[in-house]
Amino acid sequence: MRAAWGRASLTRVRGRVRRPVRGRWRPLGRLVQAAGRGDAVSRHELLSVRGHSVAWLFPLLMLVAIAAIDVATGAFHIVSWTVLVPGVAAAICGVRATAVFAVAAVAVYVLADTTWQHRDQTGLPGLILVSLGGAIAVVAAGVRVGGERRMLHMRDIAETTRRTVLRPIPEGWGGLDHAAVYLSSDSEARVGGDFYDIQPGPHGTRVLVGDVQGKGLGAVETAAALLGTFREAAYHEADLATVAERLEVRIRRHRGHTAALGRADGDRFATAVLIGFLPDRPDVVEAVVFGHEPPLAAGPGGVRYLPVTGGLPLGMGDLVPGPPAPPVTRHALAPEETLLVVTDGVTEARDAEGRFYRHADEVARAVTADASNAAPSRLVALVRDGTLRHCRGRLSDDTTVFAVRRRPGPAYG
Repeated sequence: MRAAWGRASLTRVRGRVRRPVRGRWRPLGRLVQAAGRGDAVSRHELLSVRGHSVAWLFPLLMLVAIAAIDVATGAFHIVSWTVLVPGVAAAICGVRATAVFAVAAVAVYVLADTTWQHRDQTGLPGLILVSLGGAIAVVAAGVRVGGERRMLHMRDIAETTRRTVLRPIPEGWGGLDHAAVYLSSDSEARVGGDFYDIQPGPHGTRVLVGDVQGKGLGAVETAAALLGTFREAAYHEADLATVAERLEVRIRRHRGHTAALGRADGDRFATAVLIGFLPDRPDVVEAVVFGHEPPLAAGPGGVRYLPVTGGLPLGMGDLVPGPPAPPVTRHALAPEETLLVVTDGVTEARDAEGRFYRHADEVARAVTADASNAAPSRLVALVRDGTLRHCRGRLSDDTTVFAVRRRPGPAYG
């Protein structure tokens, strides 16, 4: 995790660029998301036509071709290649289909040896070879299918866990227009610790976006602890600084609990951005940065990083004297400006030459070309597609892109 500590200088970047891609790179995004669902799912999708599997077609064509070549050439040894048919079926078909092809391979071999009398019979050795190959293929198919089922089950558990932690956010929740995307860097059932949420309350609407160090269920557990505290404190506490302090205290308590359990992942920390939209000040936003990239404000007037005085990540506040949480800073925010927060999957995305992705520059060019691109949904799509294009779909870390903007009218929720 590469935290952007101390990045507080106010910058504006402008430029010219073509209209932002709206659909051109979305297939790449869907491809990465499909890959994240597991190799088994991807293979099943590739070997299906209109929802029906056609995997059986490949070993069938192979068996027919072997038999046809044997009849046409008269070379009996060609039919011995039927031992390969159940092996191919074991790699792409189910156990039953593999067993069917194993029996079919033996049948074709026996038919060639006893009926097509245009060459000498080979007898028992070839039959034993084809039969043994079929039996081994059926066992291999059983092992493969069992492993795929376990992997898909773990994937479903991981997806359910993430949906439990990252609750769905209603449209216009808390008087804010928002958009978010999460991309996993792991194609298996592991999950990361990226988190985000919006909590409206009597003291305004608060937003939290962050990234827990590490991967796996331990990171998700830490994210869940922070989000639970955020949802309660953001609603009840009038001061955003108190919300920030409670987040710092919560992660320390969580670390103490995991350490008492004897777990080795008890030293986790999290970078985060805490944002507060005041109910009586539509032109002002409050922010607290815990060792994270500062929020990027994008609007018709340009693109800028909020000049936030950043602090240490959550869980590290005890390393320095003073208050446990970074200070709260206030910043002017135009009604049409959108705040964009990204995690390490964006800031650490590299191209083939090792260069980092500069999403702020791309956002600036897009907003300059068309001010409507500052809308949350467009910003999220732009950064998502740009990140995938830059790293060629090879994400080095879980990726979250979150954008939020105050909408006209009173807040609710």
